Amino acid sequence: MTTNIVGMDLAEMKAMLGPALPAFRSRQLYEAVYKNRVSSIDDISNFPKDLRASLGQSHSLALPEVQSRFDSVDGTQRYLLKLEDGKTVETVLMPEGERYTFCISSQVGCPVNCQFCLTALMGLERNLSAGEIVGQILKVAALNGLETSIDRLNIVMMGQGEPLLNLPNVIRATRILLDENGVGFSPRRVTVSTSGILPKMLELAKEPVRPKLAISLNASNEEQRQEIVPITRKYHLKDLMEVCRNYPLRSWEKLTFEYVLLKDVNDTDADARRVAKLVSNINCKVNLIALNPGPGIAFETPTPERVHNFQEIVQRAVPCFVRRPRGLDVYAACGQLKRMELTQISERPGTSA
Repeated sequence: MTTNIVGMDLAEMKAMLGPALPAFRSRQLYEAVYKNRVSSIDDISNFPKDLRASLGQSHSLALPEVQSRFDSVDGTQRYLLKLEDGKTVETVLMPEGERYTFCISSQVGCPVNCQFCLTALMGLERNLSAGEIVGQILKVAALNGLETSIDRLNIVMMGQGEPLLNLPNVIRATRILLDENGVGFSPRRVTVSTSGILPKMLELAKEPVRPKLAISLNASNEEQRQEIVPITRKYHLKDLMEVCRNYPLRSWEKLTFEYVLLKDVNDTDADARRVAKLVSNINCKVNLIALNPGPGIAFETPTPERVHNFQEIVQRAVPCFVRRPRGLDVYAACGQLKRMELTQISERPGTSA
């Protein structure tokens, strides 16, 4: 059984190589794995042959394997990735012009139980390691020939899971993803989404290296949010908004509020006015998402006219945008990730690492 190097930071690689080797060897290894993205220890060309051989006996550069890939008519790709223990998780790649967005997972399943989300029906199986989080990016980027240095790439941790309930591994992964000697993303291009885990939001705020923050609001008052997002019974809406008002934003940064519109539930003009009031004194923007339907979800999608009216009211207070659904036909859209093996979709087998 070999130890996977993917997910280790520079200090861990230095400790793993041992004191007998000079410090520059750990830097070479770190850059080979994350910056140059070699697929095998044998490909680390600036390592001596005997070092490659000895390291390869005990360690590996294992990435998730592609179990299935589903391609949408709009160009979105949904990957079902197999992890080393056999569990599977999903990653979505959304091309839009010259820009690409990776939607990655932080847990296998999700414990939060938002009532409009297919992933919630899975429950929580386990947290992902930092290597499994970073590995999703390395794998899908390699399959599509994407490079952070020349391509416009974004990451949203909005796939399976509640990222802040796996905060240590999310932060470890973020440090590697944002390191210019690592994967090399800009902090402006990495966003983590939470349902509102207040103690963890406060922890995240203190991190010197952190992604941007998005909050899944989804309701305009406490009673409504408790029904739609049950975590509100523990972390109340008024407390969430207080944390948001005091969140230490960087000079270039806004908070993002995400709001899933459910027909005849949280989509009225009165809801829109309450949302506008909730966020009006926060440096933020609001993204509206008309419900993406799925089997087992008891809600319906509002009409485009209702979505437009809601947007018009909210944007009197703050910038408000409607997020266009991507990958609906392959269950790749927001709230649809439930490891669906869809027989009606032409499956394109992936290649194992």
